[in-house]
Amino acid sequence: MGTDGIVNEPADTRTPAAGTAAGRSAEESGAPGRYRALVLATLGMTVNFWAWSLLNPLGPQYRELLGLSPFALSVAVAVPVLVGSLGRIPLGAATDRFGGRIVFAALSAVAILPVLFLALFDSYPALLAGGLVLGLAGASFAVGIPFVNAWFPPHQRGFALGVYGVGNAGTALSNFFTPRIWAAQGPVAPFLLVAALLALTAVAFIAVGRNAPGWQPATAPFWPRFRQAIGLRLSIDLAALYAITFGGFVAFGVYLPTYLRDTYELEVADAAARAAGFVVLATLTRPLGGWLADRRPPHHLIVGALAVVAVGAVVAAFGPHIALATVAFLAIAAALGLANGAIFALVGQRVPASQVGSVTGVVGAAGGLGGFLPPIVMGAVYQATDDYAIGLMLLSDVALAGLVYAAWRFGSRTASVAA
Repeated sequence: MGTDGIVNEPADTRTPAAGTAAGRSAEESGAPGRYRALVLATLGMTVNFWAWSLLNPLGPQYRELLGLSPFALSVAVAVPVLVGSLGRIPLGAATDRFGGRIVFAALSAVAILPVLFLALFDSYPALLAGGLVLGLAGASFAVGIPFVNAWFPPHQRGFALGVYGVGNAGTALSNFFTPRIWAAQGPVAPFLLVAALLALTAVAFIAVGRNAPGWQPATAPFWPRFRQAIGLRLSIDLAALYAITFGGFVAFGVYLPTYLRDTYELEVADAAARAAGFVVLATLTRPLGGWLADRRPPHHLIVGALAVVAVGAVVAAFGPHIALATVAFLAIAAALGLANGAIFALVGQRVPASQVGSVTGVVGAAGGLGGFLPPIVMGAVYQATDDYAIGLMLLSDVALAGLVYAAWRFGSRTASVAA
C-alpha cells in the first residue's frame, strides 16, 4: 500500500488450483452464486431505500396537513438523510465483523418499526422522531457494498457495485408510488406496504442469503478499524467527492418534488413522477460508471461528470421553461450516476478486502451528509427570497470545487488509481 493509502500492487489473477481451499472457494462463488447474491442485495437496498425515502414525496401533503413552513418541512425530510449517513459508519464496520447476510436481515427488520410508527402518527414531532429511526434504512448502502464486493473478483467489482447501486431506485419507487398509494388507498397504505416488503427482505436474507465463501470476518475492535479506515488518504479523497456526487443525488431526490411544485406549480403526482425520473436515470447510469471505471482511469469520468453538474445547475438557476429545466436536471442526474459508479469502483479496486465495509461506511456517510445540508439550504433560501436560484448557483460552485479537487488529487498519478 502506498503512503497515500492507495493499494498499488496489481491484483493476483492466477486461477486457484482445483482441490485447494482457494480453489473450492472459487468454485463455490461461481457466476450463479455471485449473481444471486448481487440480485438479493440490490433488491434489499431497493426496499430499504424506499423506506428511507417515504417522507420525501409526501412533503407537500404534510406541509398542508400540518401547516409547515418551507424550512420546517426541509428539516423533516432531511432528518432521515442525516441518520442514514452517520449510520453507515457503524453498519459498514458491523458488516466487516458479522457479514452482510445477518446485518442486512437485522436492519430490514428494525426498519419496520419506524415505518409502522409513521403510519399511526402524523404530528410534526412524530415526523421528526419517526424520521430519526427511519434513517437507519438509508445505512443499508454500507451493508451491501462489502457483501457484494466479497463475491466478485477485482476486475468485475466496478460493474458489480454499480449494479448494486441500482438499489437507489428505491427512492424513485417512493417518489412515484407513495403519493399515488396515499391518494388512492389512504395515508396509512404506503407505510403498511413498505413494512411488508421490509419483512420479506429480512426473511429472504435469512432463508437464501449467503456470505461469499472466501469472506473472513474482521476480528479487530471497531475503533481501531475505523481509525485505520479514515487514515487512508484514498478514503478522504473519495469521501470528499462522494459528498458532492451522492450528496447531490440524495438532495435532488429529497427536494425535487417540492422544488418543482414551488417553481412550476405542478401537481403533487406530476412533480413526484418527474423526481422519480431523475432518480431512475441517475440510478441506471451508475452501473455504466462502474463499468467504464473498470476499463479506464476513473478520475477522468469523475471530472467530466462534475463539469456537467456545474453547467446544468447554472442553467436551472435561471428558471428556464420547464422543458429546458428538464433537460438540465436529466443531464445532472446522468452525470451524478456516472460519478457515483466510478467512485465506488475505486473502493472495490483499491481498498483491502478486510477494510471495504469500514471504508464504505466513511465514504457513504460523507455522501449522505452531502445530501443532508442542501435541502435545508434550499428551504432556507426559498423562504428568504421566494426563489431557488441562489441555492442552485451554490450547487454549481460546489461541483466546480470538486472538479478541481479530483483533477488535483488524481490527475498526477493516473497509474496508481486507474483500473
